[in-house]
Amino acid sequence: MFDTEVISISGPLASLTETTPEFAATHAENQLRLLYDLTQAMNAGSAVEDALDEALALMAKHLHMMRGSIVLISPQSGEIRIESAWGLTQAERQRGRYRPGEGVVGRVIQTGQPMYVTNVSDEPLFLNKTRSRNLKNESISFVCVPIRLNDRVMGALSVDHLLADVATLEEEMRLLTIIAALLRDAALQMQLAMDEKGEMTRPRGFVGNSEKMEIVYSQIEQVAPSSTTVLLHGESGTGKELAAKAIHTASARARKPFISLNCATLPETLVESEIFGHERGAFTGANATRKGRFELANSGTLFLDEVGELPLLTQAKLLRVLQERSFERLGGMETIHVDVRFITATNRDLEKMVEEGLFRRDLYYRLNVFPIVLPPLRERPDDILPLAAHFLQKFAEANGRRQIQLSEKVRVILQEYSWPGNIRELENVMERAVLLLGQENMLFPQHLPPALQDFSCSGGSGVKSAFDGGLPERIEAQERASIVEALEWSKGKIGKAAARLGLTERVMGLRLRKYALNYKDFRNAAKNTA
Repeated sequence: MFDTEVISISGPLASLTETTPEFAATHAENQLRLLYDLTQAMNAGSAVEDALDEALALMAKHLHMMRGSIVLISPQSGEIRIESAWGLTQAERQRGRYRPGEGVVGRVIQTGQPMYVTNVSDEPLFLNKTRSRNLKNESISFVCVPIRLNDRVMGALSVDHLLADVATLEEEMRLLTIIAALLRDAALQMQLAMDEKGEMTRPRGFVGNSEKMEIVYSQIEQVAPSSTTVLLHGESGTGKELAAKAIHTASARARKPFISLNCATLPETLVESEIFGHERGAFTGANATRKGRFELANSGTLFLDEVGELPLLTQAKLLRVLQERSFERLGGMETIHVDVRFITATNRDLEKMVEEGLFRRDLYYRLNVFPIVLPPLRERPDDILPLAAHFLQKFAEANGRRQIQLSEKVRVILQEYSWPGNIRELENVMERAVLLLGQENMLFPQHLPPALQDFSCSGGSGVKSAFDGGLPERIEAQERASIVEALEWSKGKIGKAAARLGLTERVMGLRLRKYALNYKDFRNAAKNTA
């Protein structure tokens, strides 16, 4: 028997099994042939990369899988990434990066238990990080099993294929567990060689693998080892300080101070004192000598956020420090020399400010040596649900809660909303939702702030735009989403779901048949999130 966690038993299921004795015999023979061929491939003496690729190709031949992948944990960084794949492009493989507990793959790695998903389109835990599936037009089942070395999980084997029933998925999960054992030695050799490849890893603290963020990760990796001055561009809430910390952490100054200052939060009269420090008696209230941020950051990194808010006089003094690496405290005569790496950030258009005479041109050129643009959340929609899941898990754990899932309607709202406050706004929304949930484990629209609820109801650029077709199709899509939401809320109890929607149980039954929904699926899903 296998200790198994079943994820999301929902949606119409198309069985891939047959019941005839002839089919069963052929099926068993095909599985035995696959295991024999895999054993031969593992013992052929090929390079481990070729052996694992050959294993996936054999699985594709015998199991008729659509895609397959082997992920391994980096011994150095702890990151989980795809090391071998079948049916994925190189770009899709590069996007397959996870943290323990992140998504279905990350949870298999974290718990060491196999999992399957009957329909990935209905499972919020399935993140589709590779973006290889079209979740709107493809009906896909997914199976993932751990690859173990004794009691240690070192990776996972996963496959996806056309929609399958529970019996088929459980049988395939048992077969994949056996296959994972056959691949163990080759996977171990691959894992030991992983970090010798020098592949890029996602900086600590970041979530998401959208194309725009991959560019950011690459730029951070490129600039971090040097002492080059970096200018981070981006709207408020896009993670500029997180990027600055990532650069510092990946540099040779990682063990030295990281000092930050938000220039927009200080009155003009105090900015210079905070940056350069002051001597006793330099101004009214200066009762003692005080070191500024430059001195505190000596040998480390100084991060000046919202540098576009600095007064012109302070800009001139900052330019001198950048050029000469020296300054005087306010009211002092002693020249202080510092060894500081500069990282600055702004949400303003500095080039335009230069043209308007609001920002020094020479300072701008000094700061803009290596620019990095942090994209707003609306330009990285593939990262919204992974970020929401990350924050939900974070705040659920902080409040002693079990895992919380997003209802179908909430997922649509989150992806369609424009997020003017970016990641910071999303984090606040998730924290508020966890506090409002009570004992429920499913997040519904009523748990969202009024702004998002109003957006959901407005229909302008919100939920309706997620439905294709004319008015009848949109009405049906909304009706199905409402029924799914009610079944999720009632944990598959038809009477409670019908009452929530103002329907009789007979009418509810007709609607379930119309949309090929099974109330038992929602009961099973509820059991596995309890």
